[in-house]
Amino acid sequence: MIVRPVCSSDLPALIALARSTGTTGLTTLPANEERLAHRVGWAEKTFRGEAGRGDADYLFVLENDDGEVVGISAIAGAVGLREPWYNYRVGLTVSASQELDIYREIPTLFLANDLTGNSELCSLFLRSDHRSGLNGRLLAKARMLFIAEFPELFGPKIIAEMRGMSDEQGRSPFWESLGRHFFKMEFSQADYLTGVGNKAFIAELMPKFPLYTCFLSPAAREVIGRVHTDTEPALAMLKSEGFSYQGYVDIFDAGPAVECETAKIRAVHDSQALVLAIGTPGDDATPFIIHNRKREDCRIAAAPARLAAGTLVVDPLTAKRLRLSAGDQVRAVPLSAARETK
Repeated sequence: MIVRPVCSSDLPALIALARSTGTTGLTTLPANEERLAHRVGWAEKTFRGEAGRGDADYLFVLENDDGEVVGISAIAGAVGLREPWYNYRVGLTVSASQELDIYREIPTLFLANDLTGNSELCSLFLRSDHRSGLNGRLLAKARMLFIAEFPELFGPKIIAEMRGMSDEQGRSPFWESLGRHFFKMEFSQADYLTGVGNKAFIAELMPKFPLYTCFLSPAAREVIGRVHTDTEPALAMLKSEGFSYQGYVDIFDAGPAVECETAKIRAVHDSQALVLAIGTPGDDATPFIIHNRKREDCRIAAAPARLAAGTLVVDPLTAKRLRLSAGDQVRAVPLSAARETK
């Protein structure tokens, strides 16, 4: 398996992946050929260095040894620099009356643009028949190693918006209790519109005054800041890399936004620039994520490797996947954080 930048010839595979995500699977990968073709073209410009940070879209694909694209992931260079980026900040309103002996703490939602300018991990999807072995972690964490190699391209903080709770029919309790009152559409339609670039337009119709959560249904209050069951492994992985929830949620499904200072991401600050050596890593070799240190021709793999006197020893197949020879430079980091569940 290899992670590499997307190219125009990947478009048919991306359309197939988009169709396989379902109606509420991935808002940033709509099954719309025109939109996807535009995104792929823009991603190619981004990797060539022809896009400013506010427009940069680093879209990667996971490719198997047969040349088949089986997954995607992406990094947005900066959110909110071209149109407002909205979240709800979960705060607290206190009401008290000594005379009546009443004291109330009420969680309150404040419409905010606080995450503007940060880079975002987004568009993570892996085909169901390849969700085994190292594939999922490679696809997710390759982006972090790319950030480690090119930190000047990204903001001081990295965020990730996680999918919120919804039922088997795709209904969001938070949307049913709040968003539906302002839009005559299903949650799935609103979710799709955010994926094709209309999030700011929709957010402009949301109430801008603070919202007391006590006015929401019990089911809606219960899901604020919670992730969908299918998203729990991704959240655990991000937490192991240093990400945490700081009280910001999505305005449609109330899923949490997690964040971490770029320099403090485990895969960023623990990565090393090393010289590649080709040989036998050994039975006790540790799985590493390995980047060929290139941008437009970026290739990132996950494989057992061994550190030896400033070199990283990998097997011949891994070197072939990276399109490197002995003596070439690589950036590498152990695949798993010590505290991560394997």
